[in-house]
Amino acid sequence: FTTKAGRLSPYFFNAGLFHDGATLGRLAQFYAQTLLDAGVEFDMLFGPAYKGITLASATAVALAAKGRNTSFAYNRKEAKDHGEGGTIVGAKLSGKVVIIDDVISAGTSVRESVDMIRAAGAEPAAVLIALDRMERSGKDGALSEHSAVQQVSNEFGIPVISIANLDDLFTYLSNEGGAELGAHKDAVAAYRTRYGV
Repeated sequence: FTTKAGRLSPYFFNAGLFHDGATLGRLAQFYAQTLLDAGVEFDMLFGPAYKGITLASATAVALAAKGRNTSFAYNRKEAKDHGEGGTIVGAKLSGKVVIIDDVISAGTSVRESVDMIRAAGAEPAAVLIALDRMERSGKDGALSEHSAVQQVSNEFGIPVISIANLDDLFTYLSNEGGAELGAHKDAVAAYRTRYGV
């Protein structure tokens, strides 16, 4: 698999595989519980196009089921000049906003999201992702000592919260993944040695 950073990775988190009500609902429950457990103060959710749209929407439903009714918004990649117009859909961006996405590879969508949130007069409160790849950002030969997640957190002064991380994935491959998934453990270990933080 080739990452957004251009690396050939032995693993890939494909949020697009959560494409039915049961699996998406279960993922949303993990997002909601992870956010509540983090203790972050927030007023609403924001899902960057495209995967973040579904993730923020589903997480809002899961939060409501836990007694925390929360508004959400998302952006369009292309502005509309009819109907409600603009690039933001859903609730007006206001207060403390949690950005919800699947992973952070280069941090591009988070930076764009922070700009939109601040332009609306709101404040980014945190970023919530499914998987922290725990890998250094930058190109080969010019790798940062920090991961993309750490850089985003440092750059914007907000926490980046993940449901799981590379250590969790590696533990799963080692202990519970079975022979088929366990066969990838060495490749993941080599990748982590080369790019990990």
